[in-house]
Amino acid sequence: MNEERLVNIESKISFQEDQIDELNKTVYQQQLKLEHLEEVCRALARQVQGLAEAGNDGKSAANERPPHY
Repeated sequence: MNEERLVNIESKISFQEDQIDELNKTVYQQQLKLEHLEEVCRALARQVQGLAEAGNDGKSAANERPPHY
């Protein structure tokens, strides 16, 4: 194997290792964002559930007639 070819292969391997590290960082950051968004969705679902339960009492503002009627 000549020296130039070996250097070329080493360069490509180094580039691929850098790309893999960068992709791993990106995947990790996306996982953190996904976990955050899942928690936000759970909180919103709890809030909607609470509003739905409060609405079942018949005292919901949505069930009241507007003041101009």
